[in-house]
Amino acid sequence: MGELLRFHTRDVAPPQRARYWNEIADRVFTGSFVNVPGEDFSGKMLAWRVGELDMIRTDSTHSAVGRTPLPQNEERLILHLQCRGTSQHSQKQAECVLEPGDFVLASPHSPYSIKLTGHEMLVVEFPRAPLAERFPGVDDALLQRMCGATPGGRVFHDFLLSLWQQGEGAAEDPEWEAGVNAVFYDLAAMAMRGSQRPVVANGDIELRRRVLATVAANLADPALRTASIADACSISVRTVQNVFAAMGTTPTAYILEQRLRRSADRLVARPDASITEIAFELGFNDSAYFTRCFRQQFGAAPRDWRMGRMT
Repeated sequence: MGELLRFHTRDVAPPQRARYWNEIADRVFTGSFVNVPGEDFSGKMLAWRVGELDMIRTDSTHSAVGRTPLPQNEERLILHLQCRGTSQHSQKQAECVLEPGDFVLASPHSPYSIKLTGHEMLVVEFPRAPLAERFPGVDDALLQRMCGATPGGRVFHDFLLSLWQQGEGAAEDPEWEAGVNAVFYDLAAMAMRGSQRPVVANGDIELRRRVLATVAANLADPALRTASIADACSISVRTVQNVFAAMGTTPTAYILEQRLRRSADRLVARPDASITEIAFELGFNDSAYFTRCFRQQFGAAPRDWRMGRMT
């Protein structure tokens, strides 16, 4: 197992950041290059190899990424999973846009490009064969947006996040690495089988946007629940339930997930705020319950998450 590597632009003079970030990008994934809009660019990256999985976790401001093709010595795939922000992916004649939780597969043997807003993303490059054994239609799924809101998509996302929490403490253990690799392929295949986003009518899309906007605007309200969403949108409780069922979740589960994801951001963005204060700001009435849910979601307690993300 490789050493967990950390890279950050904070110690690099602004005029040198673009060159520094390009050197890092090419170092972790050969042939990668980054175009940044100006000297105010900032970025943080963790890089780690576990068995045959080459992984990075990147967090940066607006940028555009490209890559020249890898030689065909061993056929590989690369997976991008959006944690925060959005990204537009292009390869050959195909394009897709990822929202938080979504993921996409591409081939590193053909040029591709990505346009990124301020974002956090998990990226994994790996051999094609083990995934193709579990998901024979993998080639037809390249550059197709995979929805992260399904049960399989959420489990896959949470597995990758929790894996990074082991980066500092994981010892050299070939059996552990082999097990992690097998779980990765199994969960990726499961997520792909269930996550290909179906075509929905424009009316359904607009309704979903309205419902999700209502949730986003009221996360701080402890009374936010299915009935209050229905009242705010002037629709029935059953309609609200159907909106979330089409996303592979329930209103209660989605509200909890969004509160936890927003709290994870605030823990880092507001280091002077107490954990209890952040929990109450996001609709939790019990800090112990918040901590328990946070640990289940991210594999770390809020305090440990805050310290780990700020180092």
